[in-house]
Amino acid sequence: MKLTIERAALLRSLAHVQSVVERRNTIPILSNVLLEAKEERLRLTATDMDLTIHEETEAQIQSPGATTVPAHTFYDIIRKLPDGSEVELSISDGGGQMRLRAGRSNFVLSTLPREDFPAAAASELPYRFTLQAQETRDLIDRTRFAVSTEETRYYLNGIYLHVGAHDSGEVLRAVATDGHRLARVEVALPDGAAGMPGIILPRKMVNELRKLVDDYDEELQVALSEARVCFTFGAIVLSSKLIDGTFPDYERVIPANNDKIMTVDCSLFAEAVDRVSTISTEKSRAVKMTVNSDRLTLFASSPEAGSADEEIPIHYDGAALEIGFNSRYLLDIAQQIQGETAEFAMADAASPTLVRDGADTSALYVLMPMRV
Repeated sequence: MKLTIERAALLRSLAHVQSVVERRNTIPILSNVLLEAKEERLRLTATDMDLTIHEETEAQIQSPGATTVPAHTFYDIIRKLPDGSEVELSISDGGGQMRLRAGRSNFVLSTLPREDFPAAAASELPYRFTLQAQETRDLIDRTRFAVSTEETRYYLNGIYLHVGAHDSGEVLRAVATDGHRLARVEVALPDGAAGMPGIILPRKMVNELRKLVDDYDEELQVALSEARVCFTFGAIVLSSKLIDGTFPDYERVIPANNDKIMTVDCSLFAEAVDRVSTISTEKSRAVKMTVNSDRLTLFASSPEAGSADEEIPIHYDGAALEIGFNSRYLLDIAQQIQGETAEFAMADAASPTLVRDGADTSALYVLMPMRV
């Protein structure tokens, strides 16, 4: 194998694929990225056995071939080369090493045989549809903060993507919960998605997908089965195993009869919560909300630091209410509110509170209160 490639093109693709590779691996080949050179294209592949990414980029191929090299070392070298460099990659006849040349820099990297690299899982993906990049970003951004990190409840360690019923018809719905808060976001059901099984997208896969679509503004091709999902966009193919578990019946925790409605300026609310919570203990992060007819009082205290309170104006017609929340959870939800106002629908100090975006009915959030 021998090829020449622009440093910028190689760096861009390598940055995408190397982040899939775990820093610590008991299987050496999983620390490597697979390089395949043919037909004026360099194809890079990385996997952790659950998540796999392929990306192609243009290159001048003098001699086709394939090998694997340590992903993070290779990435660090390319990252540190000067802008505008031309990178030459070549493998000696023995194939045990890859030589890298760029300007006056020379590196020799150890390789492992291409045959040792795990073969891509071949599986039938019968459900296929497209999603706009912005829809994908919205589905992820407005739910992933609620994904659980508790490994024992593994079925909550991802975003549940499924077809849901809405007044106007069926929708594609993304849901995440960690037992303390829940986020649910909907988009119009894409053609081809009807009848798809409910799937749980793993947290790592969600995070990688979100990074990859950051600068992408076209459609993504989605293909899935009950066990696997594949996203294709541009020169990138990202595929992953799905979480093998049953997502809980989240509809049961969404309150339907909360009649105490508070409307508040979202940015004003978030800034006040952020200020007051500075005084709360690191463990509980508790903030008490006292709701009256025209004002909300936020209060936090801790034995070590003291106390803090702040009042902000609100619209509220119900009976006075005191209720406590984790301030971090309040701020996470406030960051996803795209309109100017947030609407809190409350029942009492012990029941779940429903939070909606004043400008967008496609998203809702449920927050469990805490004792303060």
